[in-house]
Amino acid sequence: MRALMGYIAGLLFGLGLAFGGMTDPARVLGFLDIAGAWDPTLIFVLGGAVVTTFIGYRLVLRRDQPLVAQGFQLPTRRDLNGRLIGGAALFGIGWGLSGYCPGPAFASITGITPPLVAMLAAMIGGWFLARRLPAKA
Repeated sequence: MRALMGYIAGLLFGLGLAFGGMTDPARVLGFLDIAGAWDPTLIFVLGGAVVTTFIGYRLVLRRDQPLVAQGFQLPTRRDLNGRLIGGAALFGIGWGLSGYCPGPAFASITGITPPLVAMLAAMIGGWFLARRLPAKA
């Protein structure tokens, strides 16, 4: 049941990305082009996500436990470290260069293009590299 809920959540996320036009890297790159043909669409998609999350967390966390798990798995760490900052910087650089972040990249896999292949290869390489780096608490 837990895996099914994960698949359903992923499907809803992918559909939301497609509906919002975020599987088109030109839209993301247009948002980053503030000196040229700026496209503000991403602000509305992000705003919708923030509002949905704000309301959703308040509704869900009123429950004693999730529907299909023993307890909520919420982050407990609040510190910043080099791995977090470095990963966030690499994520932002990759997103800015390719116009893809992981969710839209996987949602766009049916329309494979060379920039998408490069982004997915770099992301998978990053996963393997991150596993090899020593984890520090």
